[in-house]
Amino acid sequence: MNRLRKIRRTYGAFTNAGIQDFIAYRANFLGFFLGEILMCFVMYFIWKAVYASSGKTDFMGFSMVDMMVYVFLTNIAGFITGTDSTYSIAEEIKDGSIIMRLIKPVKVDLSFLFFELGNKVMLMTCVFIPVMLGLELYRYFALGYVAFKISRLILFVISISISYLLAFYLNLIFGYLAFFLLNLWGFNILKESIIKFFSGAIIPLAFFPGPVRAVFSRLPFASLTYTPVMIYMEKYTGSELVINMLMQVMWLAIFILISKLIWIWAEKRLAVQGG
Repeated sequence: MNRLRKIRRTYGAFTNAGIQDFIAYRANFLGFFLGEILMCFVMYFIWKAVYASSGKTDFMGFSMVDMMVYVFLTNIAGFITGTDSTYSIAEEIKDGSIIMRLIKPVKVDLSFLFFELGNKVMLMTCVFIPVMLGLELYRYFALGYVAFKISRLILFVISISISYLLAFYLNLIFGYLAFFLLNLWGFNILKESIIKFFSGAIIPLAFFPGPVRAVFSRLPFASLTYTPVMIYMEKYTGSELVINMLMQVMWLAIFILISKLIWIWAEKRLAVQGG
């Protein structure tokens, strides 16, 4: 309990700064959000055309209603798990301002994490709740019954929280590469493309051939988006649900460990442009 109070007292200011940052740049966020929603509808009509041309109402266990929910849920999951840790730490390493964090009595990774948590608090309030309500209303009118289950929402929130931490530390590790490469712009675009494809954000992993799906589902990228979405949609049940959530925890522990080891090594050779 004392440790939690100390963490809250030490890093609470970073969370407040994250909230203020979200409020200050809300117009920029609104434009990005509307663009993502528009993309969701584009994907919806693409999948609608696919289902219509196939002449099937069900494909690989996904009905058209399921696909609509999947498209919006993956985008919401992307919003929640999205992190600027790669860009933030890379820029601070590049311009030398990282030194200000090093001289403060705080851990670098936690200072970035708690800043982003301020953004996530606002994101959950302004985006997650309204969109989830809209999705459940859509499912109710499309299916004719209430498909919402509070147990699935709780499991989804737990899973997506793990996904965010996993995404944060994965991006943090990538950001630490700036200690060696100094500029990560091109590599960051490549990383985002790889994550989107392997996480099921573009095409559900269930649509891939069996052997390919088996490999992709064991990679850490599936834990970022695909796992929480499949949990909410009740595609994962019983032992499959437990195994996939444990896999999320395993990958999170691995990436935290890797980030700690890289940081210990990297800070010893800090070199900045113009620093």
